[in-house]
Amino acid sequence: MADAGERDAPGRTAPVPAPRAPRPAGRTRIVLAEVSRSGSRADRTRSELAQQTRVGETLVRGLVRAQLRLALRLSLLVLIGLGGLPWLFAIAPSVGRVTVLGINLPWLLLGMVAFPFLIGVGWAYVRLAERNEQDFTDLVQRPER
Repeated sequence: MADAGERDAPGRTAPVPAPRAPRPAGRTRIVLAEVSRSGSRADRTRSELAQQTRVGETLVRGLVRAQLRLALRLSLLVLIGLGGLPWLFAIAPSVGRVTVLGINLPWLLLGMVAFPFLIGVGWAYVRLAERNEQDFTDLVQRPER
């Protein structure tokens, strides 16, 4: 004999309710003060960064400024190093007429030495920028003293 659920929709059966789990015998005590005390300074700093509070914005602004200072210092180095060569050759034309291994010094410096110099500056920028980021990460994750 079929029940009411089977008569209304052929091929479907009525859902069977899941058995209830037994309740624990004793009471469970939850204390919120312990949770708030367990948070470290690093956790608070990370939450300030995530919530974009004034402290978090100040920390991120400090990182951005450090990266900008690094970029400006190395740009100045490239500007002086490569931009100063034409000035040197204009001020002292005798230096511009020097030949090394049959190649004029200006061609040698601007054509061959400039590329390793730029690669070295780029390498230094990446290493120093990563160090700035690591210092920032260490500051954020530093445990409370």
